[in-house]
Amino acid sequence: MSNIKSNKIRIKLKSYDYKILKTSCKNIINTVKAERTKIVGPVSTPTKRKIYCVLRSPHVDKDSREHFEIRIYTKLIDLYKPSTQTIDALMKLNIPAGVDVEVKL
Repeated sequence: MSNIKSNKIRIKLKSYDYKILKTSCKNIINTVKAERTKIVGPVSTPTKRKIYCVLRSPHVDKDSREHFEIRIYTKLIDLYKPSTQTIDALMKLNIPAGVDVEVKL
């Protein structure tokens, strides 16, 4: 099992802002296309919503509440049979601060 080499890299991008996520996906795709590696994606996954309920006043009106929502946008990009030049180009790529990147081999 240990001698089988993985030929796929999965890049998972997460962000609270979809505009930053979209531009970082374009940057990754442009660098990978320049290296001529087969790419699948970006695939959008369902948006996760976190809703927080907060009391408006701490002591009086318990019925008066305010709801806040945070949306988490995610995209998946798969790279098949990447070369070492492709991996080096991805490591040198600048990605904005609001984007979380997960790379699985």
